[in-house]
Amino acid sequence: MKRLLTFLGAMFIMAGSTAWAQEVNSSATAYGSSSGEDVTDGVDWVPSISLDSRFSYDRIVSGDSAGFGGDGFWLNIDGKISKHFSYSLSHRLFAAHGEDDSVFDNTDWLNLSYEVGGFSFTAGKDVLMVGSFEYDAYDIDSYFDMNSMFYNSFACYQWGAKAMWTNPSETSSFAFQVTNSPFVYAPREENMYAYNLGWYGAWDSYESIWTFNMLEYAPGSFVKMLALGNMFYVGDFSLMVDYIMRGDKVKNMFDDVTLNIMPSVNFGESVRLFAKFGWERMGTELPYDIWGEYLSVEDQMAANEENTAVLPAYIVPGEDYIFYGAGVEYFPLKENKSIRLHAAWTSNNYTKRHALNIGLTWKFDLVNAVKYITRRVK
Repeated sequence: MKRLLTFLGAMFIMAGSTAWAQEVNSSATAYGSSSGEDVTDGVDWVPSISLDSRFSYDRIVSGDSAGFGGDGFWLNIDGKISKHFSYSLSHRLFAAHGEDDSVFDNTDWLNLSYEVGGFSFTAGKDVLMVGSFEYDAYDIDSYFDMNSMFYNSFACYQWGAKAMWTNPSETSSFAFQVTNSPFVYAPREENMYAYNLGWYGAWDSYESIWTFNMLEYAPGSFVKMLALGNMFYVGDFSLMVDYIMRGDKVKNMFDDVTLNIMPSVNFGESVRLFAKFGWERMGTELPYDIWGEYLSVEDQMAANEENTAVLPAYIVPGEDYIFYGAGVEYFPLKENKSIRLHAAWTSNNYTKRHALNIGLTWKFDLVNAVKYITRRVK
């Protein structure tokens, strides 16, 4: 508790300092530059600092497992260093790790970007690009038991670099990214990488995230992955369709697949109803393992038998995994969506258990909170 109070105090001081700096001289140069660059130039240099969390009640309907708990606590900071440089941080707070773990294990991303014209270059820890809207969603907005086993097993946060070009109309962006491979255990020692090519499209009625990935699972050997994420919009209705296929050879890519279909409809600004259907299948002779454990089929089946959760422990090669669910979200504030209440149900054909999750999500904007308190004090 003492650590938490100390941390929150430091965050308030940081937010207060940035807000005060903006209040006392909003037209002054925010950062010095050896080149004499005017770094104000109509840009807000005060960083966005937020604390996001989700609390929920979970119950397995067909069993005795139930209880309250937290689903995560994140610190998010985004800001500018100069006209062309920006930074982004997302960090999970107060999780315990062993002494052998990296200090960055709880950091989802921490990167620096340089933007000029339609080009951007990013370096640091980031999300490994995969063409899927399920995968691309912020963790706090995901219902994990309703998601694919690929989503719940893939090591998505990796160190690396990315280059991106966006067309003048900002409807398409093309990116190339190199990161550590998600299959490595010692990133600085194993010398294995992932090479990712992506297309991001954005129009009024359609958005896309399409990627082709080469993921090194052994020195010189790669998983080829084609991921096609699609989002369609018609009025207040939206439909997500993700299709991912993987294989050590192109001809085997149809043996290891993930399909997600998620329709949703908004009722005004306050209510969203959604449903989810998914299908996954793994080939029987894959030389790689997304879990990185390389267990025999017998051991996987035994783990599934002993498992008491809603999600299975493993997808058994050659057997279809079907998952589905539905839910509702309610946003009580008219001015923003910083508070959300939700209820979600999910199940699958492996465990045949039904799970109910009811919870509350809040996003606390530290900078705006300090600005408000400062104005009230004055």
